[in-house]
Amino acid sequence: MLNKIMLTTALSGLLALPAFTCTIDGKKGILPDNDLWISTDAKSMMSSNIDEVKFNEVIDSVVSVYEPIVTNLGGKLKVERNWDDGTVNAYASRRGGTWNVAMFGGLARHATITPDGFALVVCHELGHHIGGAPKKASFFSTWASNEGQSDYFATLKCLRKVFRNDNNQEIMAKVNVPADVKSTCSAQFNNADDQALCERGAMAGLSTARLFQALRNQTTGPQFDTPDTNVVSKTDDAHPATQCRLDTYFAGAICSQLDSDDVDQRDEAVSVCYRDNGDSTGVRPLCWFAPKK
Repeated sequence: MLNKIMLTTALSGLLALPAFTCTIDGKKGILPDNDLWISTDAKSMMSSNIDEVKFNEVIDSVVSVYEPIVTNLGGKLKVERNWDDGTVNAYASRRGGTWNVAMFGGLARHATITPDGFALVVCHELGHHIGGAPKKASFFSTWASNEGQSDYFATLKCLRKVFRNDNNQEIMAKVNVPADVKSTCSAQFNNADDQALCERGAMAGLSTARLFQALRNQTTGPQFDTPDTNVVSKTDDAHPATQCRLDTYFAGAICSQLDSDDVDQRDEAVSVCYRDNGDSTGVRPLCWFAPKK
C-alpha cells in the first residue's frame, strides 16, 4: 500500500510540472545542446539585421496573427522575450492552459540569422503547440508536434500567414534567390505574390539551416539542389540533419496547400502535401518522415 501511495504521489508531482519540448534544459531546443552565448556586445558573432526593436517587431508579427488562433484552440499564448539573454536556442513548453514560447537575444544576434530566419524560429516553437501530427512520442505528454513537423509547419502555414500582407514581391526583389528556388516556386504557384511568398519562406529556411551548420561546425553548407538522400524506416522525432531541415523548410514553402486550411493534430495527411494523396512536390522529406502505411 505504501509503495502504491508513493507511486501515485510521484506521478502526480510529475504531471504537475510544465511539459516541455525544445526543453528548457538546453538539450532539446530548436538547436541541439550547445554552450554558445552571444551577449549584447559580442560584435564578432552578431547579426547586423536584428536589434532589440527588430527582435520585438518580429515576435509581435507572429503573436498578432496567432494569439487569437491559440485562444480559439483553448490556450493562452505567452512569449518570453529574453533579449539580454545570450542563449542561442529557443523553447516551447506548457503549464496548464498557458502555451509558452521562449525566445532569446543570443539566437537573434547570431550572424546567420536574418529577421525572416528569426520569424521562422518563432513559428517553429509555436509549431510544437499547433503544428499537427506527427507528435513527439512521450509517456507523459502528447501535445507537442515533433521537430520535423514543427519545421514543416513553420513554412507551410505560419510564415505564410505572418508575411501574407507584406509587399513580398518588393522584398524578394532585393534578395539573391537561387535559381532552383525561383523556378520551383514559379512552377508551384501561378500568382506572383504567392511565388514571392514561397521564395521568402525558402530563404528564411536557408538562414536558419545555416545556423544549424555553424553550431555543428560543418564545412559543407546546406543547399537547395543537394537534398538529403537518407530514408528513415520510422519517423524520427529528434532534430533532423542540417540538409534535411533545409529540405523540410523548402518543402513547406513550395507545398501548394492553402495556409488557411488547418493541419490536423492526429491525422498527418490533412492539409499538407502527402504522397498517398498523389502529391510529389512539397511533401515531408523521407530523411526524417516515414508516412504511415
